[in-house]
Amino acid sequence: MNSISLKEGEAKFKEQGRAVKRYGAAVVVMAFDETGQADTTERKVEICTRAYRILTEEVGFPPEDIIFDPNILTVATGIEEHNAYAVNFIEATRQIKSTLPYCKVSGGLSNISFSFRGNNVVREAMHSAFLYHAIKAGLDMAIVNAGQLDVYEEIPKDLLKLVEDVLLNRRPDATERLVSFAETVKQQGKAAVKDDVWRQGTVEERLSHALVKGVVDYIDDDVEEARQKYDKPLHIIEGPLMDGMNIVGELFGAGKMFLPQVVKSARVMKKAVAYLLPFMDKEKQQTGSGSQGKVLMATVKGDVHDIGKNIVGVVLSCNNYEVIDLGVMVPCDKILQTAREEKVDMIGLSGLITPSLDEMVHNAKEMSREELTIPLLIGGATTSKAHTAVKIAPGYQEPVVHVLDASLAVNVVRQLLNPEGKPAFVEKVRQQQEKSREAYETKKTRQTLLSLEVARTRRPSIDWQTLDIPNPSFLGLRVFDPLALDNLFPVIDWSPFFHTWELRGRYPQIFDDPKVGKRAKELFEDAQRLLKEIIDNNLLTAKGVYGFFPANSVGDDIEIYDDETRAKVLTTFHTLRQQMAKPKGDANYALADFIAPKSAGLKDYIGGFAVTAGIGIEALCERFERDHDDYHSIMAKALADRFAEAFAEWLHREARKEWGYGKNEQLSNEELIRERYRGIRPAPGYPASPDHTEKQILFDLLSVEKHTGIRLTESFAMYPAASVSGLYFSHPQAKYFGVGKIDRDQVIDYGRRKSMDIATVERWLSPNLAYDPT
Repeated sequence: MNSISLKEGEAKFKEQGRAVKRYGAAVVVMAFDETGQADTTERKVEICTRAYRILTEEVGFPPEDIIFDPNILTVATGIEEHNAYAVNFIEATRQIKSTLPYCKVSGGLSNISFSFRGNNVVREAMHSAFLYHAIKAGLDMAIVNAGQLDVYEEIPKDLLKLVEDVLLNRRPDATERLVSFAETVKQQGKAAVKDDVWRQGTVEERLSHALVKGVVDYIDDDVEEARQKYDKPLHIIEGPLMDGMNIVGELFGAGKMFLPQVVKSARVMKKAVAYLLPFMDKEKQQTGSGSQGKVLMATVKGDVHDIGKNIVGVVLSCNNYEVIDLGVMVPCDKILQTAREEKVDMIGLSGLITPSLDEMVHNAKEMSREELTIPLLIGGATTSKAHTAVKIAPGYQEPVVHVLDASLAVNVVRQLLNPEGKPAFVEKVRQQQEKSREAYETKKTRQTLLSLEVARTRRPSIDWQTLDIPNPSFLGLRVFDPLALDNLFPVIDWSPFFHTWELRGRYPQIFDDPKVGKRAKELFEDAQRLLKEIIDNNLLTAKGVYGFFPANSVGDDIEIYDDETRAKVLTTFHTLRQQMAKPKGDANYALADFIAPKSAGLKDYIGGFAVTAGIGIEALCERFERDHDDYHSIMAKALADRFAEAFAEWLHREARKEWGYGKNEQLSNEELIRERYRGIRPAPGYPASPDHTEKQILFDLLSVEKHTGIRLTESFAMYPAASVSGLYFSHPQAKYFGVGKIDRDQVIDYGRRKSMDIATVERWLSPNLAYDPT
């Protein structure tokens, strides 16, 4: 991330903005100008507005890549002028977000409480309360010091009032009152004490507590007690159980609960309903009759990833929506047929790989052709608001809404199903999408691309004659069938595991995070218990294959040879070259640049691999789902993903040793995870090699399905989903990069090299096209 400001004047500011723009990066604009740091609301808004105008109108910087930092300054200093600093930031954020379209707002949180350094009780409360109000005003992100935040809902009410008096500048003696309180605070450890006092409450109170806290230990007993009290089992579901789930939904929507807790709550609800079902009369078993709406969800055809979709489904269920989940790899006709038969209120489509974007476009057009009149939700790692607005929404006459994550899903669904609020919400979404389309068209016209011919002249300069090209210790394949999971545990990168549950932070520092640290620890402990069960009982199996092959580059292609004579070409990998205009001296890369050219007469090599840790995952998840345990089902899939990525990391280390250049590596696990080693392992379908069809060439070369059981779907997603594949490059200058946008001249050239028609190339490379193929 690049930080710039107007401190040195407009000329320098423009120069800095243009430099950042060339690399397509986001920029953080600090609220400084020639006269100093902004401290009032007016100055913050004035500087940010001026910077926004310069960047968007004069530099041509995309507004969605601008992040403003309007300066979080210290309050409660004893200086009267500082009393309004928090209010000024919050109000400036509100104005910036309402007047400067598409920008983001950030800030360094710890500054606000610097007056109370050393008193973490007060600081945590100040941070949490400030975030609560700033986020409502539009704050998008913040730099948070670990260990200095608390859950807003859990701040003692007396402390919260004192803190908010200071932050919101509600009374002139607020600082003195908080200082006096701070002097009485004695820091104490937050040791967990098991408290069963809640068991003394009414059955309704106990059910609510169990749902909010995710406690399943007593659920059967409490539900049975409620059954004896209520006339009908359905009344228990519609009464105390839904009351408890409504509390869960409200806390989650307000950011006062986190995903792992919500999924645990859903497990309690499912167990309670399962207990009651046998007691219901046949005509009463349709518990969906009392639901707020019916949502059909599916991972689109060709895609096998469903963790995020499953989490959204759980969250919606927790808020009394009936969810019909069709699973993965669902063809469009099945989605539409089910939608009609079940009379659903809306459809949610999910996908992770880039070909799923085109499948979503197809689904939307088919919904329009068949004259459906229900909203369409779009979600998944590869989706975005911009793509939804530009490519999907124009194909369907009804509302099409992108949902970034589970925490936003409930509010979107609620507004779409509210007859009174829907028109205004839909109109707001359509206006935002129209702006996104305008921004997309404007951005397209700003793009400067080189011709493919010129881009090739700017390939990186490599002195191949002086390079000592390492020889692998073997050529051909080696297979792991299986590899013991014990080997992989030490190299697991745990950070993405927490991200799956929308707990942001780096492992292990996340445990000290004052906002999510406690929940992260609980989640991690649960994961360790399940991981031990998986390893001890061989519930998941890891298999892999890798190999080395003689190779040379020919232009932007990489030829793979049958043996060291290099007389017979076994297969060819096709790479794409960056075409974006760059500053003088910066190279336009293609992966083929890192393999010695055939014309140099040098012998080079390439490696390939495919690994999975997902064998057995379906049986394991089915076991949990039979017990109504979404929490452990989702966790099992997340752990399988971690094992697969760890397998790829572990195998790359072995490959570097076998290749020779990595024999003397002395890297810690943290250094491995951060890839502090020579060489890269790019995967087809990712930024340096965005064409998913290249995966088939790799799979054929390694006989992947035969050796590992991993197969490719029609969209070239790997199944099981917990699988990783890619190529190994050993060159010391090899680096990851993004191909970015490419022009029609490269599409034509690429199609010729692959013997693929232009329309097919355009379909697979749709996200990378700098032009509209239609």
